[in-house]
Amino acid sequence: MESEEQGHDAQWWAQFPEASDRFDAALVVDGLTDLIEKVVRAPLLRREARIAADTVVRHLNKPSSEELVVLARAAANRLTATVARINDRSGGGTSTAEVAALSLALHGDYPAAAAAAEPFVGTGPLLRLFTTALRLEHFDIPMTLRLLGGGQDPGRAVRSGKLIGHYSWWPSWLLRIVTERALAGTLDEETIAALDKCAYASLTPAQARLARRLLNGEESLIAISADRLEGMGETQAAARLREGDLDAVALAARLMPL
Repeated sequence: MESEEQGHDAQWWAQFPEASDRFDAALVVDGLTDLIEKVVRAPLLRREARIAADTVVRHLNKPSSEELVVLARAAANRLTATVARINDRSGGGTSTAEVAALSLALHGDYPAAAAAAEPFVGTGPLLRLFTTALRLEHFDIPMTLRLLGGGQDPGRAVRSGKLIGHYSWWPSWLLRIVTERALAGTLDEETIAALDKCAYASLTPAQARLARRLLNGEESLIAISADRLEGMGETQAAARLREGDLDAVALAARLMPL
């Protein structure tokens, strides 16, 4: 992925709509318009951009309306033509890059619009807009933004945000484990399934501390716990624990002497 200073290309931004079948295009167009309006200096151009965007948003909110389809297409084409006309007449004297970026969104190319707008509206506002537009249930947006800020690509960050959001009821000590693994890029469905057993294990505070240390891979504690499992006849669980199998952690923690 490119650095934030360099921005991100359209392919990078395209991972957001690909991550959700409920991607809210109307929200993206409306939000992008709000961001871009602030940096368009020419009042008439700013007003025309807002009128065109409002027309397209009405269509996106009611896609079954044939009349709105026609109006939206005409508004998008008119704004594109306006940008081209200003470029021809001003010879570059008037900045139209901001409205040109919005025009891409009005034509439905949201990734390209984000890539074009990022240099002048900033990465952070665009990330908040696109993650909100996913409209996902049980989705941890703050964690997803944190992962994106840490350099993870959108596909992986959104997957982690969905996993963490679905299990937000977990105890705080286990959520910290999940967060650490998400930030390290090692969180996946198999890990979540294994950690889920710890969440359902009804561990005491002391057992939870033991589980946390086992999950963090403390070799000496793993060896002691594995020996204890063997002494209780749980030889297979002991072997899995030594091999780093997370499924064995909950059992090892529950069998801790109280």
